[in-house]
Amino acid sequence: MQIVIIGSGNVAYHMAKAFTQKGISLAQIFGRNERELSKISEELKVPYSTRHLEDADLYIICVSDNSVEEVSKIIAKKNVLVAHTSGSLPKEVLAGDYRKASFYPLQTFSRSKELEYEKIPFFIETENEEDKKTLFKLASAISENVMESSHEKRKYIHLTAVFACNFVNHLFSRAKEISDSQEIPFDYFLPLIDETVKKIYEIEPKAAQTGPAVRNDLRILQLHEQLLKDESLEIYKTMNHSIQEMYEL
Repeated sequence: MQIVIIGSGNVAYHMAKAFTQKGISLAQIFGRNERELSKISEELKVPYSTRHLEDADLYIICVSDNSVEEVSKIIAKKNVLVAHTSGSLPKEVLAGDYRKASFYPLQTFSRSKELEYEKIPFFIETENEEDKKTLFKLASAISENVMESSHEKRKYIHLTAVFACNFVNHLFSRAKEISDSQEIPFDYFLPLIDETVKKIYEIEPKAAQTGPAVRNDLRILQLHEQLLKDESLEIYKTMNHSIQEMYEL
């Protein structure tokens, strides 16, 4: 099967790397950013182009959500399978007259961070059974966790991921701002972060909650509020209110 990846960002890079590591050859990586495509091509030994899109049996579109529809229009062939990697878009957003699918890897992708691809869940949605078998086989060559998912379910998967990953990382950034303001090395907090994450492998997140809000320690909550201002103060109040609502305090 001839496979082309469209895109030059983090997802495109990791998809290409996952395939090549598992011995799945790629016909091409296609996109607009020649500098990034050249880097991927040199590292993974995959042909690239910014002008000519190779013929393929499967095109995997790895671009930002707001670009998927426009990018999908460049595929003129009809008897091909085209899949996007978005967690929130329906497969019907693909604008060509071809077979449409979703091939969603549930992970946060950074170019410089090595990943264990076999642990990344993949969620598949297709228009027919044959294409589902094709994408299941392809994803299963990379990952140990492959499942079918409708767009309706996938929207909630992506929403959960935003809470569990994007929001949490933003709180790490805010925490570092506070530690930096007091010249406290953020490295000191890494064992705490590690233990917090490890704990939810064994305990339900709700049961693992600690801190002044769940203890309803108003004195400490007020003390912390006096140390904060502006957006960080609003985040602190909102998070504590959410915790106390959950535990009916």
